[in-house]
Amino acid sequence: MDRLLDNSWFVKVVALLLAFLLYSSVPEKAGNQLKEIYVPGDETTETIEDVPLNAYYDTKNLIVTGLPETVNVQVSGPKSHVQNAKTLKNFEVYVELSDAEVGKRNVKLKIRKLSDKLDAKLSPASVNITIQERITREFKVEAEYDSGKVLDGFGASPPQIKPERVKITGPRDVIESITYVKATLDLKEPISETTTRDANIRVLDKDLNKLDVIVEPEAVEVTIPVKSLTKKVPINIVEKGSLPKGLVLESIESDTKEAVITADENILANTDAVRAEIDLSKITKSTTVTVPVIISKGITAVSPELVKITVNVQKAEEEVSLSSIPVNVTGLSEGAEVTFETPKDGRTSLLVYGPAEQVNTLEPDDFRLFVELAGLEEGEHDVQIRVDGPDGVSWRMAQSTATVTITNTDV
Repeated sequence: MDRLLDNSWFVKVVALLLAFLLYSSVPEKAGNQLKEIYVPGDETTETIEDVPLNAYYDTKNLIVTGLPETVNVQVSGPKSHVQNAKTLKNFEVYVELSDAEVGKRNVKLKIRKLSDKLDAKLSPASVNITIQERITREFKVEAEYDSGKVLDGFGASPPQIKPERVKITGPRDVIESITYVKATLDLKEPISETTTRDANIRVLDKDLNKLDVIVEPEAVEVTIPVKSLTKKVPINIVEKGSLPKGLVLESIESDTKEAVITADENILANTDAVRAEIDLSKITKSTTVTVPVIISKGITAVSPELVKITVNVQKAEEEVSLSSIPVNVTGLSEGAEVTFETPKDGRTSLLVYGPAEQVNTLEPDDFRLFVELAGLEEGEHDVQIRVDGPDGVSWRMAQSTATVTITNTDV
């Protein structure tokens, strides 16, 4: 072996063979391009999914519907090229609509920038599209929210929206089908104060289907004004009937002087008091009774609902009858007249009893009898006769109700 290595011709032949082998392993040049040598059978097919589809058209004046956002591309060819295309996705799937006109049509999808060593099949290969005029219109936004999220005792005024109108862009037929533009406020927790939140816009047709349009802005600011719907008012004690004969009312008092009512703002503004009624005809001795707090129409809640009324009485020492006391009229509408059917001539009598030193000095003028006619219309009415009298005495009316006829003199 050493002899061969010492032979210069042997070394030259071996060097020539090595140079040839190295040359044959390098791709041959054709001009400035390299020609790759492929091993027979090194072909493959892969499907590249969710490749974005680009569309080229007049986006300022037209809208195209029916185009999928992505397509699948099946590529076949040398394995290295297929893998490169799948990894880099350095190609484009597109549809050219620059010269397209308004209407419906079927268009073929195209692919470019793909290696010429590869074959490609698109799925879908073509699509049915609709090209429509692009228009923009302004619409008023309607706010909505779950009113049940407003706590009891509080009320919400109509929502305030900022901005009140939004611009909506889309195909003409879609824009013309818009019926509702709503900003829905998502209230996670109950509210008891004015609340402001951002709300996304929903655009719906008459069947409440959501429409695919462009809304500017996409969200608006919605404010729900919330106010307390409660008010503290006094509890008035209303006496009904008269004490049994022989008893005099010394005092009457409630354990609770005020109540909290819940109602709409206009009802609260017109309500000055609530009442608790005590039927004196059922009182036979000093006692404490529990009675309900009576509220007027429109008041939704009152607290407390019950109160305790303490009635103190004593035995009467003397009684006297006062007759021909006039019954006054209050609350009669302007331009109306009233006629008493009963008591006759609008006069009645009282049986008054109490301590002798008080009862014996009383005169009819010490008592004021009246009927309240506010709110009554023309015609005949039965109304309660009310009495204002001095403290320390009790009385019984000869007649507790009056029948009156109201006539309108302006007609």
